[in-house]
Amino acid sequence: MPRILIIDDEKAIRNTLKEILEYESYKVDQAEDGPTGLDMLIKDKYDVVLCDIKMPKMDGIEVLERAQIVAPDAAFIMISAHGNIDTAVDATKKGAYDFLQKPPDLNRLLITVRNALDRTKLVAETKTLKKKVAKNSQMVGTSPALETVRRAIEKVAPTDARVLITGPNGAGKEMVARQLHELSGRNSGPMIEVNCAAIPSELIESELFGHEKGSFTSAVKQRIGKFEQADGGTLFLDEIGDMSLSAQAKVLRALQENKITRVGGEKEISVNVRVLAATNKNLLQEIADRNFREDLYHRLSVILIQVPPLNDRREDIPALITKFLADIAGDYGNKPKKVDPAAMKYLQNLDWRGNIRELRNVVERLVIMSDDTISESDAKAFAGK
Repeated sequence: MPRILIIDDEKAIRNTLKEILEYESYKVDQAEDGPTGLDMLIKDKYDVVLCDIKMPKMDGIEVLERAQIVAPDAAFIMISAHGNIDTAVDATKKGAYDFLQKPPDLNRLLITVRNALDRTKLVAETKTLKKKVAKNSQMVGTSPALETVRRAIEKVAPTDARVLITGPNGAGKEMVARQLHELSGRNSGPMIEVNCAAIPSELIESELFGHEKGSFTSAVKQRIGKFEQADGGTLFLDEIGDMSLSAQAKVLRALQENKITRVGGEKEISVNVRVLAATNKNLLQEIADRNFREDLYHRLSVILIQVPPLNDRREDIPALITKFLADIAGDYGNKPKKVDPAAMKYLQNLDWRGNIRELRNVVERLVIMSDDTISESDAKAFAGK
């Protein structure tokens, strides 16, 4: 049940608001002044706070400012009988979700509270998703090969240098890209991913740069491309070796000038994007075969990071299996299963041509098909080797 805190020095107002909100099935608490309200915010979690501006001891704006520290996730709705546009603007600048005048209109009050709750829920879901993404992008292991990659990420991430990430499929190139973004000064901005191999060559330009309405038969409305969506953040071009030569030429221009033009458009649009690229191909060979532009290669490969295949870092396999067991148990709502030492040794010595992705799939299969402890016979039966 959503929890709402009312901070107001007028008892009649508090009781009226409480009665209205409780009728809508919200759990409501009250505080008669700012200091009391702040104490309650420290002790308990509230989704929405209705806070008067003019109060003794501490005014509502000061309560709002202090609450940004002790309860940053609570959505504040400021209320005042003496409000004006300047007051509303000031409250919004300092973090308030909305502003209502006393006495508040009933419908406006309920709609504002409902919208504030939606915002609070969205913020919580975003934080959970970011934690999950960060958890899934953790690079597990202590092998020398992985430590080399880690050191490169730590040095390169704080810069805006373009990075070309190479390595076989399933080795963790996307994880490297995510780490570069999370450790950069752009981590508050978006990270937009484009799988160049999954998009037909005739649509890749529209996907990257967008298009104007009517620019081709199916362009029934304007579309914003990935470069614009990534403005202020990071654009990750996965499988860049599969991009068409015509699209490569436009990407090169965008990197040179920091400007793009939508398909069918004439206006140049400035973009502030850090580009990371990844490929499982030998781009130097692709250049020799005239499938990839050499000038684009040099633009993308300011820094080269080679992600090692799993077979080159076998000492990391036990740690990876342990992590996958915990992740899968969390997904299924069970306790993590154990692995018999003989089974762990058997798995460690297998040929992992599919790399980390293949190992993750095998661990999930073993979790489903085995008892509480995964035995060597289970590993031999279900590893699919």
